[in-house]
Amino acid sequence: MLREPSFLAEKASEIRRDVVRMIGLARSGHLASSLSIVDILVWLYWDVLGIDPSDPWLESRDRFVLAKGRGAPALYATLANRNFFERDELWSYRRLGAMLQGYPQALRIPGVDAPGGGSYGMGLGIANGIALALRRRQSPFAVFCLAGEEDVQEGVFWEAVMASSRFASGNVFLIVERNGTKDAEENDPMQTGASLRQRILSFGWAAEECDGHSFISMEKALSALREDKRRPKCIIAGTLLGKGVSFLEDNVAGEENVLDRERVDKALRELEKGSDLL
Repeated sequence: MLREPSFLAEKASEIRRDVVRMIGLARSGHLASSLSIVDILVWLYWDVLGIDPSDPWLESRDRFVLAKGRGAPALYATLANRNFFERDELWSYRRLGAMLQGYPQALRIPGVDAPGGGSYGMGLGIANGIALALRRRQSPFAVFCLAGEEDVQEGVFWEAVMASSRFASGNVFLIVERNGTKDAEENDPMQTGASLRQRILSFGWAAEECDGHSFISMEKALSALREDKRRPKCIIAGTLLGKGVSFLEDNVAGEENVLDRERVDKALRELEKGSDLL
């Protein structure tokens, strides 16, 4: 059952502030790409995934694969807030020898089931492998994979989509974050959510669209898919780059900007103000 949306929204606000602090301290990392997926991660880790933070490697658990490696800071902040490890670990992000590096490392970080980052499009293939292993063990648990728009532009991604359908991987749940700008969609008609859904459906999947910043919308999409036990399932979640920070929202050029103290303070003020309105 979906938790109170106000509770989830407050969690998302806390995590966004931590992401800004992390990247501000490191002066490195993809801020806009991280802020855009926070609501999806909060929904997954508080309402969807069958997990136990006190026992991260418990065999009887759902698995999560972050194909969108740029969003690693958001995953780290979510795991810390969910009590997989101490929050203080966030402040050493990207430091030499620290647990939390630029991309997630499996087995080194509690709660990270698979490596993230590397070449675009690889995450779903990893999720397929985990899903097949779970099926061989007759495990009822699922694998959730969060991919970005860069992933769907790679041939290896569509090979994995085809493989999921071929093996009837009903325990695979793919979430594709679609934050394409208007210009991107005009240059590439296949970037639109409706077109992407049709492509996914043509491979024999079940697929739904939703608002990636609305917990109710995401839950509704998942509920519509859960009844299909045999086919792999895809949720196409529309999001806004840099969600919550005005100078980053939907601003692709701002993605690589290094945060100085002034910009960190401005971002935190905006996120605090947004939190007060919840």
